[in-house]
Amino acid sequence: MIFGVGTDIIEVQRVEEKLLRTGGLKAKLFTATETAYCEAKHRPAQHFAARFAAKEAFLKAMGTGWSGGHKFSEIEIVNDALGKPEVVVHGKVGEFCAAHGITGMHVSLSHIKDLAEAVVVLEKASV
Repeated sequence: MIFGVGTDIIEVQRVEEKLLRTGGLKAKLFTATETAYCEAKHRPAQHFAARFAAKEAFLKAMGTGWSGGHKFSEIEIVNDALGKPEVVVHGKVGEFCAAHGITGMHVSLSHIKDLAEAVVVLEKASV
């Protein structure tokens, strides 16, 4: 059963400028694994922007937005062996998912030169 759906779109340049201008922001928003992945790419800003959009979309799918003290770094976007993005949750976000019976998390990322977007679907077991 669907628990929630979220989507987000963001300008790549906006994310790139913010990360360059604000010291420590990258570590606040992204895990070490995400940072290493993005920085290994030809256009890192596109990949950071897509992950930022996924985190925003995840919070929308939760139905809480920023309330509840959730942090972006508690929502981690990793890739499986075939490159498919997956969501791993930590901290309060993980606690929220466990408390609400969320058993499935799906994410789709897309980016082009100027824009990045993400869609997140959260599932819970049928009652």
